[in-house]
Amino acid sequence: MPDSHHQRPRIAIAGLLHESNTFASTKTGFDDFVKGSLTRGSAILDEWAASKHEVGGFIEGAERFDFELYPAMVGTATPSGIVTDEAYDRLTTEMVERLREAPKFDALLLALHGAMVVESHPHADAETLRRLRCALGSELPIVVTHDFHGNIPEDVIRHSTALVVYQTCPHVDQRARGLKAAGIAASVVRGQVRPTQAIAKPPMLLNIRFHNTSQEPMRQFVEESRKLEEQPGILAVSVAAGYQYADVPQMGPSVVVVTDNDAPRAQAEAKRLSDMLWDIRERLVLDLPDAAGAVRQAIEGDAFPAVVVEMGDNIGGGSAGDSTFILAELLRQKAEGWVVAITDPEAVAVAVSTGVGQPFECMVGGKTDRLHGDPVRIRGSVKSIHDGKFLETEVRHGGQRYFDQGLTAVVEAEGSTRDLPNLLMLTTRRQMPFSLHQLISCGIYPERQKILVVKAAVAFRAAYEPVAARIIEADTGGVTAVNPRRFTWKHVRRPLFGLD
Repeated sequence: MPDSHHQRPRIAIAGLLHESNTFASTKTGFDDFVKGSLTRGSAILDEWAASKHEVGGFIEGAERFDFELYPAMVGTATPSGIVTDEAYDRLTTEMVERLREAPKFDALLLALHGAMVVESHPHADAETLRRLRCALGSELPIVVTHDFHGNIPEDVIRHSTALVVYQTCPHVDQRARGLKAAGIAASVVRGQVRPTQAIAKPPMLLNIRFHNTSQEPMRQFVEESRKLEEQPGILAVSVAAGYQYADVPQMGPSVVVVTDNDAPRAQAEAKRLSDMLWDIRERLVLDLPDAAGAVRQAIEGDAFPAVVVEMGDNIGGGSAGDSTFILAELLRQKAEGWVVAITDPEAVAVAVSTGVGQPFECMVGGKTDRLHGDPVRIRGSVKSIHDGKFLETEVRHGGQRYFDQGLTAVVEAEGSTRDLPNLLMLTTRRQMPFSLHQLISCGIYPERQKILVVKAAVAFRAAYEPVAARIIEADTGGVTAVNPRRFTWKHVRRPLFGLD
């Protein structure tokens, strides 16, 4: 290990992140990572240095903790169905080769999602670590970051030196957790700490409906984790809620505690927090309106804008982005002043060929599968066409700065007035509603509308809570349906509270 007084250590950074929904009908291929973000070498700095992502935290850590950076490769794709073996093998092979060919480095900072599922590997992040260990040896310090929605198996703990998970949902602490990981890696390389870690997993499904860490029951876990991290000898404390749309053996919440060479303390604290999770189980009761009820509440209220959350089509959970359950109800109940975004490249093409200001008529949405409602006939006029690119400078869920939802059309639907237009945003690519600039960049001002529909679960809150007068969650169908009993489970460990 380098002597910190004579030379700066070199730390490599890499990442491969995907949240894989095993109930989704389409698989995720190599091109989906190219469309998402696949960067190598110095391009990683251009893409991520200014972001609020953990890779941005890694990069900031080089200056903060005085180490040299070797950027290898970072790949991300929008949440969707499981990753093909071909794509995964191609990505991990390139990552391994780039790290093998790198100038000698002293540690690796590795961003993994924690809920990647590949055709042949239900816990693909553990397999990625295994492949890196085989290539780079058992002694190299590897400090890993995970999303709050990771389903973490014991193998991740076994193959990593330390694991640091986001503590918040919406994920507004990604850069900070990346920075913490960088600090741990630098301390390990300099011989200042010797991480020992432990994992504990209560036998439960912690429903995504309750993942909001700014509210109870989850807020107490953020507070307790941060309090523990202030104590001498504790390097990192993470409570991961898990990802309920992956039918894999270790689906569910986890607690990971990393100490400085104190295994009994790591185990004791992990078990204590795991027991705390188990103790809140009776508070996790689902009671949400269906699509009709949610729209009715939105129309009848007296505070606007009302945000209606279409939980069954949560794009950030891997859904299609073209569900029509809420859209159909808005039309049926003659709602006014609504905004809905639908991913439908065919409808975008119709709008573009029709032209701005011209009449529009098209069957929209419900085209990916039969789980997300039927296509809905929309009549109106084409209001505007956009390239779909926008920028988010604030701290928002996901930490991303640059967005591209592809060619985008805004249609003013029937029933609009000059003061309260009904606006349908048609996108070419699925876009998670993590930024209000998705709307603003297309001339839609959220605070002027009465009803904003988001295809999400919790992550949208960082952007939308500042403008929302009310938030109404809807229990709708789809591959991210909030009620787990809508699905057939084959691989999770049983019994699990919340499922059985």
